Formats: sequence, structure tokens, C-alpha cells
Amino acid sequence: MKRMKKVSLMLLMMIGVTAFAQTEKEQELTKDAAEAKSELIASYEKLVPFFDDSAGYVIFPNVGKGGLIIGGASGNGIVYENGVAIGKAGLKKLSVGLQAGGQAIMEVIFFEDEESLKNFKDGNFEFAAGVSAVVLKSGKAVNAKYKDGVAVFAKPKAGIMADASVGGQKFSYEAFED
Repeated sequence: MKRMKKVSLMLLMMIGVTAFAQTEKEQELTKDAAEAKSELIASYEKLVPFFDDSAGYVIFPNVGKGGLIIGGASGNGIVYENGVAIGKAGLKKLSVGLQAGGQAIMEVIFFEDEESLKNFKDGNFEFAAGVSAVVLKSGKAVNAKYKDGVAVFAKPKAGIMADASVGGQKFSYEAFED
């Protein structure tokens, strides 16, 4: 019991230190990412092992996608390593082709191992053309596996756009200041 209190106190202190090191905008994004994680886990229990067992993950709580022939996507997210928020990420995508509509989604990228996470943090990470996310839909089973050390899930929030591709997405990473 005493040990549990110490562990809880240490976790609270770590969260507090992280919160003070972040700007107000980063704190808001961190809150949004935490809410997105809670929503995803509540709706899709099969995501729990991905959150628990991955080396890290990025939660983009609100990615805007839109297009009419020429399209794009953009969003900001929080990067976690071993369950602890360590920095922020940006997502950008420009595409040309048959597309029409607009959509807001949540996107989560899981990194199976330290090497995959390191590649993301080092800026050596980009999805190849043709890569798609597993689209999370209410009442549907989650069947996904890591591919090349990465698993990607997207959950529509609003809008209609028949496009689950994540190919061509480019990412940026910035560590939180200590």
C-alpha cells in the first residue's frame, strides 16, 4: 500500500513537471490528446495492448482533411514514449487525384519498437504512397498488426470523405523543453 502511494505520487510529480514545461497551447493539445486516448480506449478495447505494449505513439486528436482534386491534411499531436508525453508532432499531407469532401479525424500512430520511434523523432519518418490506416468504426472489430514497426488507426469525427490513405503524410517532431 505504501509503495502504491509512492508510485502514485511520483506519477503526479512527473505529470506536473511536464505540464509546467509546456506552453499553454501545448497543455491544451496534451489535454485533447488525453481525451482522444480515453475516447478511443472506451470505444475500442482492442487498442489497449497497442497503448500498453508499444515503445511509443503519437495521438493527433484533430486532423483536418479536405480536397477537390487537390487535397491536403494537417494536424498537431502529442508524442508519447513509454506512456509519457515527451513532445509534440505536426502532420502535413498534400495529394492530387480523385477526391472530394472534407473530414475531421483522430489519428494514432503506434511504434512497435524503439528504432521505429527513434526514426520518427529524428525526422526520418514518412508514410509511403498507398499506406492506409485502419479506420475505426462503431461496432466493428479492430484487427490490425504492425507493419514495418508501425500501426496506424484513424477514427472519423465529422464530415464525409472516402479516403483512409495516410501515404504521403510528412511529420515533424519537437521535444518538450525540460
